[in-house]
Amino acid sequence: MDVSGAMIAFIGTGVMGRSMAGHLMAAGAELVVHTRTREKAKALLDAGARWAASPREAVASARAVFTMVGYPRDVEDVYFGPDGIIGNAGRGAILVDHTTSDPALAVRIAAAAASAGLAALDAPVSGGDLGARNATLTIMVGGDGKSFEEMMPFFKAMGKTAILQGGPGAGQHTKMANQIAIAGALAGAVEAVMYAEAAGLDPRRVLDSIGGGSAQSWQLVNMVPRMLDGEFEPGFYSKHFLKDLRIALDAAKTMKARLPMLDLAERLFSAMEANGLSEKGTHALYLLYRNGKA
Repeated sequence: MDVSGAMIAFIGTGVMGRSMAGHLMAAGAELVVHTRTREKAKALLDAGARWAASPREAVASARAVFTMVGYPRDVEDVYFGPDGIIGNAGRGAILVDHTTSDPALAVRIAAAAASAGLAALDAPVSGGDLGARNATLTIMVGGDGKSFEEMMPFFKAMGKTAILQGGPGAGQHTKMANQIAIAGALAGAVEAVMYAEAAGLDPRRVLDSIGGGSAQSWQLVNMVPRMLDGEFEPGFYSKHFLKDLRIALDAAKTMKARLPMLDLAERLFSAMEANGLSEKGTHALYLLYRNGKA
């Protein structure tokens, strides 16, 4: 399926979705948008997108439907609610959920879609708001190979890497692995800074020494300077990261995988929620440590 001229629906035009939908428009897609707060779609509407008052209206004539909402409960409502996608999309449409959500829910969506003559891919992304704006997202996909190949031109318009990881749910499981790796790297970076400060060292000089060696990580190099500058506004909200960690923890328990670091990370981000840091970026974990709440 070519992007240019394709009739598509995009549901959920927040920080990430707005930029992703914009790239599809720029590539020539005819775009219908729906989001809970119409104001969040203003830039897209001003650029020529058409507004839909409900998911039902948005998907009526779409050949491809993209969703980027907040939580698994939002995904459930958008796909299975009275005005939901499954019951209202035209036969043959391909549904792509970019929300980081529950792998088991992705399997349910794929099965329901197939029963309705549709196809569904779970395709969570990594790269944050910056990756969405710059079309450099990494897209992790679960579903059937044919639908993946049909959607590849769309993925290329939004990101730099799109890999089919397996069947339904595999994209979400891959995203959980991604979040677990981030949690470990972030906690390690924060504790390295705390240790350096306790030892009376200049943490910026320490970063100059360890940031290019075997301890190097994206979190260490990119987030530590923001911590030290006192800049804690979100590129990715702590509350959303906590949601992801809880999904990963539930899935790990179902699979009987013992992951003590993941368990610790969930407790730390729960403590951030309890201490009023939910609206800050994930690197505000530093403040939790500094305030003696970790």
